[in-house]
Parts: sequence; structure tokens; C-alpha cells
Amino acid sequence: MKKTIGTYGIYGLSISILMALVFTACKVTYKFNDASIDPKVKTIKLGFIDNKAQYVNPQLSPKLNDKLQQKITNQTKLTRVTSDDAHYVINGSIVTYNGTQTVGVSNRQASTNRLTVTIRISFRKNLDNVTEEFDVSRSFDYSANLSFNTAEAQLLDEVVRNMVDEIFNRLFSNW
Repeated sequence: MKKTIGTYGIYGLSISILMALVFTACKVTYKFNDASIDPKVKTIKLGFIDNKAQYVNPQLSPKLNDKLQQKITNQTKLTRVTSDDAHYVINGSIVTYNGTQTVGVSNRQASTNRLTVTIRISFRKNLDNVTEEFDVSRSFDYSANLSFNTAEAQLLDEVVRNMVDEIFNRLFSNW
């Protein structure tokens, strides 16, 4: 008895072969966890992100610097150097750090307050002789029942984590 491939079997086989050829021919890479960095770039200098805001949280700048350095070290292959002729040079300043009463009013009192943080970044690409400047800004809501000092202490880790992620994504992930 002779076996034959039915009509759908031929189409299925043809589609499978076609898809295999398409997927092996196309080299599409999606990187959600890794940074997209030109392979020519090998070194980076991270300047200190200083605090120039009107109100200064003394813990914010050192924690931001430490976490940004850790993230770049852990998620890129760049070598940190102290020279201004590094392939990438990053500097920054905290320019806004303030709390406001903003959201929802109950019995003439705000029910939620907001801490707003803005960091201005200067990103110099020495291989391309290009400097980009941009601001990263986020707001963090907290209960109006908390004092500003208490809210700052509770929000500090979240602020640092979110701001570092925003800066990193803007620098390396083209987001």
C-alpha cells in the first residue's frame, strides 16, 4: 500500500519549511534586559551626580551614584575609568527635589502629597564627538498624613531605583 501526503500535508510541510527559512535568514534580536551599546565603546567615566536642588536630601546623591554605578557595571561590559577621554562620559545634577500637596482634597486638606525629583544628565560620546543633555523626572505620591521627612525616608529606595532605571534606559536602551 502506497502512502501519499494529503493536500493539507503538502501545505503544512511547505509552510514549515518557509517559516524555518525566514527565521534562520532574519537575525532579529530583541534586548529587554541588556543595554544596546556600540561594540566600539569600551570605557565609561561616571561623574558624581551632585545635588543642586533647593532642598537637599543628603542621602539621595550618594545612593543614586552607587546604584547607577552598580547597574552599569552589572548590565554592561563597559570598563569604568577616571579619565575625561573615556568613550562615554556621564555627569549629572539633581535639580528638583520638592514635595507638594496635590492629589484629592477631603475636608479642605490634601489626602495625598507628591515628591517630585528631576535629574539633569549630560552624556558625552567622545567617539562621535556628541554631547546630549536630558532631564529625567518622576513624581512619587505619599499619604498627606505623613510628615515630609517620614515620607522621604520611606520613599528613598523607590526614588533611587526608579531614577536609576530611567537614567540607564535613556542612556543605553534607546527608550
